[in-house]
Amino acid sequence: MGFVKNYLFPILGIFLAYYYYSASEEFRPEMLQGKKVIVTGASKGIGKEMAYHLAKMGAHVMVTARSEETLKKVVSHCLELGAASAHYLAGTMENMTFAEQFVAKTGQLMGGLDMLILNHITYVPLQLFRDDVRLVRDSMEVNFLSYVVLSVAALPMLKQSNGSIVVVSSVAGKISNPLIAPYAASKFALDGFFSSIRKEYSMAKVNVSITLCILGLINTDTAMKAVSGILNSDASPKEECALEIIKGGALRQEEVYYDRSVWTSLLLKNPGRKILEFFSHRSYNMDRFIKNEELP
Repeated sequence: MGFVKNYLFPILGIFLAYYYYSASEEFRPEMLQGKKVIVTGASKGIGKEMAYHLAKMGAHVMVTARSEETLKKVVSHCLELGAASAHYLAGTMENMTFAEQFVAKTGQLMGGLDMLILNHITYVPLQLFRDDVRLVRDSMEVNFLSYVVLSVAALPMLKQSNGSIVVVSSVAGKISNPLIAPYAASKFALDGFFSSIRKEYSMAKVNVSITLCILGLINTDTAMKAVSGILNSDASPKEECALEIIKGGALRQEEVYYDRSVWTSLLLKNPGRKILEFFSHRSYNMDRFIKNEELP
């Protein structure tokens, strides 16, 4: 009886919650009306489409990417679509000082932040990995470390608004594939870091949600050019992908899966990891950390 009470019931609860909780609330565009949202990597592809969706929903939008001229056009179109306000700051996420300054500038312009959507990446060619450590370093710095820097800088504002962090990742961060070792390393790192931080926030009663978005092949110009002649796979539309990411963040879901194949979600979104994490977390004495240390 003790086993049933202490283990079986909680496991069953986790299983049911994992599969059915996200379906208990329906997304409504007005959830984003008036919200203050950052979108990185917003000059093209999925990032640009997210900015446009948010604008249609009446959000305050702050975008960034390398190209200032392109960002000007994105901001202009956001205002045409109905954004409550739209701003940009051009720069590179290779520069961690810029990443911090970008978040600070957002706070000054918009007076706070409700949602941080981390979407930018650095280009990594599809090729066999041999000895180019520079590619690994560049990928980890832009695709992972800058995400950490941005989330740390934004956390004080997100705490005040009970906001959300949305991390755009990839199937490449869940399963192994050839030709993308540096890219995959950065995407696996996102899962490990932000999933751990999500658990710490939960234990410390920090009401900031973290949504990890696991995407398959999306029909952005960059992705299509990169896989041409190499990968035989159907791509999903970037416009719908962008909307699903926003929905997941607004509903504060832990994970969003978006891929052409239904098997991706069915096989990767399983309760096995949750069950293992449940047993693992019961072994930790977290009180000494939560009581004696304040999370940043």
